[in-house]
Amino acid sequence: MIVLVADDLDVNRRLLRTLLAADGYDVLEAANGTEAFQILQGATGPIVGLIDWEMPEMEGIEVCRQTRAIADAPPIYLILLTVRDSKQDIVAGLQGGANDYITKPFDKTELLARVGIGKQMVELQQALTERVAELKEALINVKQLGGLLPICSYCKKIRDDQNYWQQVESYVGKHSEAKFSHSICPQCYEDIIKPQMIQLGVNPDEELPSTAAS
Repeated sequence: MIVLVADDLDVNRRLLRTLLAADGYDVLEAANGTEAFQILQGATGPIVGLIDWEMPEMEGIEVCRQTRAIADAPPIYLILLTVRDSKQDIVAGLQGGANDYITKPFDKTELLARVGIGKQMVELQQALTERVAELKEALINVKQLGGLLPICSYCKKIRDDQNYWQQVESYVGKHSEAKFSHSICPQCYEDIIKPQMIQLGVNPDEELPSTAAS
């Protein structure tokens, strides 16, 4: 899991980097709001951001706002880290797009616990996104077998979208997860197999072929 530490003070970034790295996180750093937003904008996977409110070029709350406006962004959990502790500031931070709010000076155990919650949330969101993608793909496969299928009245071949005729099992196999096993239905046994056996001098009533359906 990647954690972005955005703070304009090097001493604060170094402290957070040491703390997070010791807990097994990969840490990225930004010294101002513009750098933080660029990292979040270019993120290709889940990320937790520890964003200082007061930074040059772009304040942390604006970083949160603009990050939330990114279309098709990966799961991102943003935590504002600031000395501002009034209820109005907390509300403004959360309404601005932050998922959580930690006031300075922070307790190390609490900070790691909140980062851990953020990690769990982005992992759950990522798993949900992947599941939705799987369901969409499954729905597409189902729809591929829907609609009107041209089928030959004699040989029962199906015409596909490229105007090629192919066996039913071949067409269905390409458009679904279905697998085929072959047998003989009772009607075909009576109409086709049984007369052929009689022509060959075999009494069909004495021994039924193993392929006949019961």
